[in-house]
Amino acid sequence: MIGGIFPIFEKEIGSTSTFQHTPSGVECIGFDLRAFRWTQVMTFAIEEINKNTTLLPNISLGYRILNSCASPTNTLRAALTLAGGMEEREPGSSCLPAISALIAESGSSQSLAVAGTLGPFQVPIVSYFSTCACLSDKSKYPTFFRTIPSDYFQAKALAALVKRFGWRWIGAIQSDNDYGRHGVLAFKEEVEKFGVCVAFVGTILRTYSLEKIKAVVEIIKQSSVKVILAFAPGSDFYPIMKEVVKQNITGIQWIASEAWITALRLSTPEIYRAFGGALGFVVHKMEIPKLKPFLTGISPYADTSTAFVGEFWKIMVGCKAVVPGDQIKNPNEICTGNETLMNSQDVFFNVTELRVSYNVYKAVYAIAHALHHLLFCNTANEKPARPCLNVADIQAKQVTYHLQRVKFKNQFGDTVYFDENGDPPASYDLINWQLRDGKVKHVTVGHFISTENGNYELSIQEEEILWRTDKMVPISVCSEQCPVGTRKAPIKGEPICCFDCIPCAAGTIANQTGAADCTPCAKEFWSNQKRDKCVPKTTEFLAYDEPMGIALTAVSLLGASLSLSIMLIFIYYRQTPVIKASNSELSIFLLFSLFLCFLCPLTFIGRPEARVCMLRHTAFGVTFALCISCVLGKTIVVVTAFKASFPGSKVAGKFGPMQQRIIVCTCTLVQILICVLWLKLSPPFPVMVFRYSNKIILECNTGSEAAFYAVLGYIGFLSVICLVLAFLARKLPDNFNEAKFISFSMLIFCAVWVTFIPAYVGSPGKFTVAVEIFAILSSAFGLLFSIFAPKCYIILIRPEKNTKKHVMGKMLTTGP
Repeated sequence: MIGGIFPIFEKEIGSTSTFQHTPSGVECIGFDLRAFRWTQVMTFAIEEINKNTTLLPNISLGYRILNSCASPTNTLRAALTLAGGMEEREPGSSCLPAISALIAESGSSQSLAVAGTLGPFQVPIVSYFSTCACLSDKSKYPTFFRTIPSDYFQAKALAALVKRFGWRWIGAIQSDNDYGRHGVLAFKEEVEKFGVCVAFVGTILRTYSLEKIKAVVEIIKQSSVKVILAFAPGSDFYPIMKEVVKQNITGIQWIASEAWITALRLSTPEIYRAFGGALGFVVHKMEIPKLKPFLTGISPYADTSTAFVGEFWKIMVGCKAVVPGDQIKNPNEICTGNETLMNSQDVFFNVTELRVSYNVYKAVYAIAHALHHLLFCNTANEKPARPCLNVADIQAKQVTYHLQRVKFKNQFGDTVYFDENGDPPASYDLINWQLRDGKVKHVTVGHFISTENGNYELSIQEEEILWRTDKMVPISVCSEQCPVGTRKAPIKGEPICCFDCIPCAAGTIANQTGAADCTPCAKEFWSNQKRDKCVPKTTEFLAYDEPMGIALTAVSLLGASLSLSIMLIFIYYRQTPVIKASNSELSIFLLFSLFLCFLCPLTFIGRPEARVCMLRHTAFGVTFALCISCVLGKTIVVVTAFKASFPGSKVAGKFGPMQQRIIVCTCTLVQILICVLWLKLSPPFPVMVFRYSNKIILECNTGSEAAFYAVLGYIGFLSVICLVLAFLARKLPDNFNEAKFISFSMLIFCAVWVTFIPAYVGSPGKFTVAVEIFAILSSAFGLLFSIFAPKCYIILIRPEKNTKKHVMGKMLTTGP
């Protein structure tokens, strides 16, 4: 005996017990042709098996089918009735008191009630339409099997569909039962992995009041979503569909669960006005050719005891078949008895696109194969087929054991088996609602297949899809995708799909639309104006062809030219008193060193290279050391010469030309030694400085800060000595007081280099080099003009004063 429970009626009529008399039986309304066909498929499959000579030979399967009214309570009542035996047994009946297996139910809530109750008793239950993933828990439902894939796979399929078309902002409607709640929960978990947000979740049920239905419809109207998933059985979703059509809510792309996408009751032109173009996954369709004659042969006159045939006949034929014992209320509704279903074109008789009906068919055959293996200890088609167990000894737990291990290929080429969770392999067709010839057609536009390694394959023929928005794929987003150069900024209190687009910060880019974050550019690059591309940073150094470089080069060459010119003047007029009095040899050395000092800034201009970096700092240190050494030599000569009590004094003789050369060479040699050590131990080198965000500074690193400041310190030391000695000789004769000129030049020199240090440290980029060049030129011009300008003035403009008398005049008048 195999039991079957089907929701042949859609809704139970509620009644209140007064406890004054025996409660009336359960009354249901809303005859469901789809569910009735499921019962007929079960009957057809059992009769087909009973005629089969290889599957359960010489054994006839019996069955009993009860109505659940799509109610968990009635389903549980029916299950206990079937599991416990017939309520009333006829005398002498040899029927078995209980079922060996149960085919139930379509709703997940109903199956949960049955599986939870009959599971401890080891009664196997095979569902044909319950998809809740919760039923795969073998620890809670050890005897539950199903021939339809779990919602775990349907959720993956629906999420893959949403991802495929780029929908990021969707709504959801769930039935207020286990099927709807678990289905939407599994769907949300999957789509959230792809960054999809569910704007709202509306809850419905066929027993809800009209006010609750309208409240859900109002949520749909107020929301900005353009794509809505409805995860509910057809009977629960139908009331809200009527309200949506009534309020003429169009422009929404509906995604359907397998429970209603192919429901015949919902697939009407009226419903299509608002739900046309709906997409949903269903199990593969199958054609059972021999089923049509069986269905068209249904008649209330053939077997008057067959349940539910009367209601079916009234819907199909339009009249009531009168059988013995019926009371006639309205004679006009009575059938003549000549009515037939043979030529009916109703979709009920279309056996070419069976889906859930095919699941019922597979469930019956799976139970039959399990019973065959149990009774004959081999699989069907194996010979000899001799019973190894008495039918009367069958126990439900034995059927469960063999059902778990059943695996066979049916006449249509499908392999039927159950995995460790009691689930079949997942395989879906993608269905699209299309209106053709005034009828709603369920057109297959794609497929979804799960693989054994946990991956899946989704294939869609997009050109075959009829969208709610005609041929254009609907767009459903909370916020438009951020363009390149911007990133998403979450809005406080809103889902992650709702965001603002803000421009990338300087130095970062977003070269793809919808970027969550901006990508920083490499340190050698910088973002362009649009913030969509990293471009090489501009390299900055003091170049010859820029205005500042040209100006400094011109000033440097001017100073070198002046030095060279004055040196030529001094050579030409070397026999004149003014030149002789100022020590012509040291003056020419000094002018030559100033000439080199003026040329030194040229090494600071241009792209830094290794050799240039080593040359610029050492050349600067050596030339200025030579310059200050010459000044020091002149200062010592002037001081010793005019501090002597009379001409020809021995003090003056001690500092003759040889001693002057030794002073200059010695002082310069010390600087040369410092520079050699510097170049040997830690020489300057070119470096790229990334201190600034949008440019790269090319400059020379000193290599050793200590060596650099040692060079500067040594020059400063010589300058201070010169300044002190010149200050001691400040009261020498006015006509030729070279010590005053040297003092003034040293004051300028020291002032320039004291202010140089903070300016050097605080100047940005190439201006650091410019400050250093300015300090070199300023100090060189200070020395040149302070020491040599007065002499050139006398030589070139006032030659009458270029006499020994004039030079010594003041000295003679003030001498002892």
